[in-house]
Amino acid sequence: MQTLFSLKTSGQGLYEFTRSVSSWLVEDGAGDGLLTLFVRHTSCSLLIQENADPDVQVDLKAYFSRLVPPASDPSMQYLTHTLEGPDDMPAHIKAAVLPVSLSIPVSGGEMLLGTWQGIYLFEHRDRPHQRQVAAHFLSDR
Repeated sequence: MQTLFSLKTSGQGLYEFTRSVSSWLVEDGAGDGLLTLFVRHTSCSLLIQENADPDVQVDLKAYFSRLVPPASDPSMQYLTHTLEGPDDMPAHIKAAVLPVSLSIPVSGGEMLLGTWQGIYLFEHRDRPHQRQVAAHFLSDR
């Protein structure tokens, strides 16, 4: 089973799409197996992260913004790839450090995520984007 998830972002931040993935697995009759998710872009990432307290998302965004500031920040003057704006090369750096694919075990059509875990696209660019995440489910059958 394969599909593409399309996600609209409105700037930097974490965008949860756990329910979309769960619905797809149920609708297509997934049993036991392994789900692989892969983001098809070089300036965003995928994360499994806490989905109970939104402060976690706020803190993650703040941490990575501080770790890799925009190219306009004096500490980033060494960057040479700046034609696409001050957020572009920092977005590529964040995507190089964070995962762009995830593997999630599935049992009886349900992802074996923990109680407070959700699947997120982590947008690293400032402006809105249309992002695609490829999903592949490999059944044990």
